[in-house]
Order: sequence, then structure tokens, then C-alpha cells
Amino acid sequence: MTIFHGFNTTASALTAQRLRMDVVASNMANVDTTRGRFVNGEWEPYKRKMVVMQPNENRFSTHLSKAMGRSDHPGNGVKVSRIVEDQTPFKLVYQPDHPDANAEGYVSLPNVDPLKEMVDMMSATRSYEANVTTLNATKNMLMKALEIGKG
Repeated sequence: MTIFHGFNTTASALTAQRLRMDVVASNMANVDTTRGRFVNGEWEPYKRKMVVMQPNENRFSTHLSKAMGRSDHPGNGVKVSRIVEDQTPFKLVYQPDHPDANAEGYVSLPNVDPLKEMVDMMSATRSYEANVTTLNATKNMLMKALEIGKG
């Protein structure tokens, strides 16, 4: 573990939460998009996207610590493993005059729920703020340690 381990761990969390906020913003921007992508000759509504994170364990030090049986090794942060599409069904709304209405007059709308997205955005924002606080605390501790070395 290096002196900058706290910075690296926090930076990975900040990056992941920023991507999570970007995905939520994309979902909110497409809440009414009935022509998200062209599939099998027909337009399909936008599908809600979600960020999947996992521990960032692909470092040699992590594998070495596990092999040595050390359980005191701190984590290495998180990484976004993939962005998945929500498979919940589309919402059907009766709008016979809509250009994308089917033969019965129903329009398929995206499976994006603005309330869910706002909760997800608040959660990502709070996590981001907590990691900024952690980054500042780590920076202050390192600055104090440098001041001790001066005196």
C-alpha cells in the first residue's frame, strides 16, 4: 500500500459515480423517446440503462495479499464493469393520433420512471459528495504529515 492508496481508491469511486450520474441524465433525457433504436425493421423505444459496478481487484497486490492469507489488505476501489439495459416491459399508452401508435392505437413508451431516476441521481450525488469529502480528508492528513516532517 502506498501513500496515495486513499487517493486512488477515492478517484475510482468518483469516476464510477460520475458515470452513474451521466447514465441517469441520459435516461431522463430520453424519458419520452419512442424511437430509441431500429430493431428488425421497426423502431423500439429507448431502454433504461443502469450502471453495474464491481470491486477493482485486478491488481497484483490484491492477488498477492489473498495468496499470503492477509485479510488486512484494503480494497482498491470500484470500477464500472458494464452498462446494462433494463428489461422491464415498455409502458403502453393509448394515443391513436401518435405517429408511432400500433394498429390498436397504443404507443410503446420507454421503461424510464422519472421518480426512480431522481432517487438514483440523489444517491449518486451523495456518494460523489462523500468521496469528495474523503479525498479532502486524505489530502489534509498528508499535508499535516508533511508539516510534522518540517518541524
